[in-house]
Amino acid sequence: MTASTANAQRFREFKMPDVGEGLTEAEILKWYVKPGDTVTDGQVVCEVETAKAAVELPIPYDGVVHELNFGEGVTVDVGTVIISVDTDPGAGPAPAPAKVQTPPEAAKAEEEAEPQGRQAVLVGYGAAPSSTKRRARKPQAGVPAQPEPVSAALQAELNGRTAPAPAAPVTPVANGAGVGAVGRPLAKPPVRKLAKDLGIDLATIVPSGPDGIITREDVHAAAAPAAAPAPAAAAAVPTPVAPAETGVVNAAARERRVPVKGVRKATAQAMVSSAFTAPHVTEFITVDVTRTMKLVQELKQDPDMAGLRVNPLLLVARAFLVAIKRHPEVNASWDEAQQEIVYKDYVNLGIAAATPRGLIVPNIKDAGVKTLPQLAEELGELVATAREGKTSPAAMTGGTVTITNVGVFGVDTGTPILNPGESAILAFGAVKLQPWVHKGKVKARQVTTLALSFDHRLIDGELGSKLLADIAAVLERPKRLITWG
Repeated sequence: MTASTANAQRFREFKMPDVGEGLTEAEILKWYVKPGDTVTDGQVVCEVETAKAAVELPIPYDGVVHELNFGEGVTVDVGTVIISVDTDPGAGPAPAPAKVQTPPEAAKAEEEAEPQGRQAVLVGYGAAPSSTKRRARKPQAGVPAQPEPVSAALQAELNGRTAPAPAAPVTPVANGAGVGAVGRPLAKPPVRKLAKDLGIDLATIVPSGPDGIITREDVHAAAAPAAAPAPAAAAAVPTPVAPAETGVVNAAARERRVPVKGVRKATAQAMVSSAFTAPHVTEFITVDVTRTMKLVQELKQDPDMAGLRVNPLLLVARAFLVAIKRHPEVNASWDEAQQEIVYKDYVNLGIAAATPRGLIVPNIKDAGVKTLPQLAEELGELVATAREGKTSPAAMTGGTVTITNVGVFGVDTGTPILNPGESAILAFGAVKLQPWVHKGKVKARQVTTLALSFDHRLIDGELGSKLLADIAAVLERPKRLITWG
């Protein structure tokens, strides 16, 4: 056995797994161990956040933590080694672990570290075609360096787009900034964004990077003098006056910027995709739910429901499932690739849940075949798990229809957006005492408004109207849970 083979067997590497379906990356939220800690097979070592949920990762080895490759807050690609474990710590001293990457260091390494012998490229774009041009001459003292001409392919990679057709040469600007074949200063997207945030024109910067590329340091250097007013102009600037005297407020000083990532980023992308893919139709109905609210109180006292969370949402969910059973054609999805409608003989009922990380929609598998106590139990577990941020990615896949309970916020109703791949979503509004005609007299009754959004490719107006009317009918007279169920 060679030394390298022995080391490979001793130091076991754990890679970032795909904890969902087709996820490509995850952010390390928290490490529960550090180098030197003893771990056992199945012990949770860290918590990561994917585009779907926060997930705890167990280590599959026994031993001592040798190295943590990334710090908290770093986004790591699936398949990248994040931790190594010494499975035989008594075999002698282990090699010194490498430095753990923190978010700023990881970003800087991505932007600036380039292998020798090839030009800088963006991650995921591949290497630019090798060039036979000579390296730039070393500039003379006091004279800005003039960059070598850059190919259209490299210019396109730096600009984040495909290479354009050859164009006429562009004369470099007088200040010596790196300019490619299309006349745009050379800088990677993160550096370009930094310049935009600082209000710096890249065309005014003298590049110091290889091949005339503008670096972060170049941008910061250009921003530094701009931050301090020139002595001559200082006299012309009036003395600042307190905002209370002028009524003018520095808005930038009172704003917060939070990166869009994780669950919120995935939700935003999904909602945009759904809104511009599925043709939405939303219908509304206002219903007297006084009898349903009385049934909720009775079920809370029922021994068969002891220890379970019984609330109006439970009966709305049951009414939705009964209505779907009467109109199974609504439980379908659109297969764009095959140009087919897929009808489903199961109902995975999603429940929209607001969490600190954003909106998630876990679902109850085969909800249509569960008894009322079973449905109550799973609904309670689903909500509790979501609030703790422990919902698994598997619990958020495969949904067919969804309920969003906007009534808990005192909202009457809304026009909910479909979850991608689902056919319908029901918004349950606030239950309020309102004057209502009951048995020929105006009385105070408990009333709510339901809104049903559906994919008009799958559900036409007649079918959608029948579905919503049946949901309302069950909630108005909940004995239909028995006669229709």
